[in-house]
Amino acid sequence: MVIELLTAHASVRKYKDLTLPKEKVYEFIHAGQHAASSHFVQAYSVIYVTEQEKREQLAELSKNKRQILSAGAVLLFCADYCRLEKAGALHQKDIHYSYTENLLVGAVDVALFAQNVAIAAESQGYGICYIGGVRNAPHEISELFQLPKGVVPLFAMTIGVPDEANEVKPRLPVEAVIHENGYDSDKYEELLQAYDQTMHAYYLNRGSNQKDTEWSLQMADFLSEPKRTYMKEFLIQQGFEMN
Repeated sequence: MVIELLTAHASVRKYKDLTLPKEKVYEFIHAGQHAASSHFVQAYSVIYVTEQEKREQLAELSKNKRQILSAGAVLLFCADYCRLEKAGALHQKDIHYSYTENLLVGAVDVALFAQNVAIAAESQGYGICYIGGVRNAPHEISELFQLPKGVVPLFAMTIGVPDEANEVKPRLPVEAVIHENGYDSDKYEELLQAYDQTMHAYYLNRGSNQKDTEWSLQMADFLSEPKRTYMKEFLIQQGFEMN
């Protein structure tokens, strides 16, 4: 049952006009908190965006109006060392979170936490969509939600009652992501060519937004140009000097 739920995931970008009850959102967040956490630091926080004006501004800044404005709930997920600073202060100790390792811990903690929230929501028939577009405007979004130093917005998530059913995208074959006892890059040429054929057929025949392309070409185009180069400056501003 759980495996079927996981393998049925598809992002939902159009929702019915129904607001999620607050107690339901809190239930999903509570489930999210039970994800694993490195050394149990729980280096995450989530902003539950209920004010319409702030939701509209977030939609504009992240360039995701359709998903955010139609969703039943909008959550902004952040790596958070501000709370840990407060914990240290209780014992008259300064914590040092500026190191790269701590940034990685926070990012992993947030991802595990958010994925638990997503699974909890989907297990009850809701749809979700991750919004990485939050990183299009990290400075402005931090100001909008009064995020202090030590807190970094990483992505948002919309949750709601689906108003459309998207097909599940074919994933890479398991053989392409699993390496037994050592890394094997020699297998990629054959596996990726086969996967490109699968994705080409999927893109041509899916119910909406058909296109004539393949996975490796999309990745080549996407990763051949630098993206969001301002993120390093922003992270340093927020206290992550990555020493």
